[in-house]
Amino acid sequence: MASSSSSSALVTSPRRKNDLTVFVSFSGSNTHCNFTGNLYGALLRKRIFPLNDDTELQKGESIASRLSHAIEGSQVSIVVFSKNYPSSPWCLRELEYILHCSVLYGKHVLPVFYDVDPSEVRKQSGGYGKSLAKHGKRYQHDSNKVQRWRETLELVGNIVGWDLCHK
Repeated sequence: MASSSSSSALVTSPRRKNDLTVFVSFSGSNTHCNFTGNLYGALLRKRIFPLNDDTELQKGESIASRLSHAIEGSQVSIVVFSKNYPSSPWCLRELEYILHCSVLYGKHVLPVFYDVDPSEVRKQSGGYGKSLAKHGKRYQHDSNKVQRWRETLELVGNIVGWDLCHK
């Protein structure tokens, strides 16, 4: 995995001409064994082949460059916002790059709000606000980084997605 609190799905190059390539960004700590596992299964049934970064990366290979390449090479990114997603700087950097590619190359972003209210993502309230406040202290030498993450969360949080509340 990319880190102990985040994980991503890399999708291999298309198997056939019309295969869709998808990148999935999620916090592994609270979605991997349930929702994202089911999502992977659904993608496979549709002949979309996810490549799990913790099993497919070669020793010594750069995770960041592999993830960036996968985001760039995908037509669609699915972002699974969960309670722990904003606590991971890795997830937030990934999200920032996903949005960058969306704006620059017209890639599609599909948000899934898994047990998180979409307004919490948009407004950075609740747990999202607390996580960003912690990041603000941690990265006080680079306040632009946290501000970019806030803007990215607001923009992606305003995209119509799927609200999967399991409260």
